[in-house]
Amino acid sequence: MSLEPLIGVAFFYLIGFIVKIISDNRLRKQLIEKGMVDENLKYLYQTKSNYRTSLKWGMVLVGIGVAFMIGQFLPHDLQNGVMISGAFILAGLALLVFYIIERNIDKTDTP
Repeated sequence: MSLEPLIGVAFFYLIGFIVKIISDNRLRKQLIEKGMVDENLKYLYQTKSNYRTSLKWGMVLVGIGVAFMIGQFLPHDLQNGVMISGAFILAGLALLVFYIIERNIDKTDTP
């Protein structure tokens, strides 16, 4: 059995799924702008950026990248174990540092 037709069908299905998500999101935004939606749902589609989420995932990805970069300088027999465990350790460390940063930001924001 050939794999090419299956890949083609999956590709077109993925394109259709992406188009559906984009059109649904546009429709929801229009409903919110016209006031035809409950007030409790408006916060889900706000356009302001959430810098804290970007900071968190940026720190996690940098930690994982640093772990893989350090792993490249190790001997071949240690590479896999150190890279994987280092990625988990540095990603966890990044989340802990983010928690401390967010807690300090929350302390300064509250009166």
